[in-house]
Amino acid sequence: MPDTKTPTKRTSTAGKGANVWTDEERAAMQESARERKAASRRTPDEERAEGLRELLEKIADMPEADRGMAQRIHAVVSENAPTLVPRTYYGMPAYAKDGKVICFFQPASKFKVRYATFGFQPDARLDEGAMWPVAFALTALTASEEARIAALVKKAAG
Repeated sequence: MPDTKTPTKRTSTAGKGANVWTDEERAAMQESARERKAASRRTPDEERAEGLRELLEKIADMPEADRGMAQRIHAVVSENAPTLVPRTYYGMPAYAKDGKVICFFQPASKFKVRYATFGFQPDARLDEGAMWPVAFALTALTASEEARIAALVKKAAG
């Protein structure tokens, strides 16, 4: 009996509406687009005031655990790097220099993870040899963590 094999047709869902982003990631990208559009309409004088207003609104909307940490981080960054301009970055509190984000706070609730993150962008220039950390997981914010954040943002703003 001859070998009869029925050809199979493969269908690919790639590029046809496959969900490669989570709802949280998609929302963050949409927030980023809104932030860039709004920032493009502002003068440099308006940028600090509007950025601060948006940052404080985002902090106020956070769940209590994230809100307390975000408020303390905002105070630490503002006290130790007053030249950094407060703003939002993908809907998260952030601080910029010359229009570029230097550091940001990602609340645990943003992507439903077990810890918040305080991170730095490449323009922070925290270089230390051939390898250095650029993001830190935070489960609590003690005086020790606040001191480390203060030192890092001073270096990044410098």
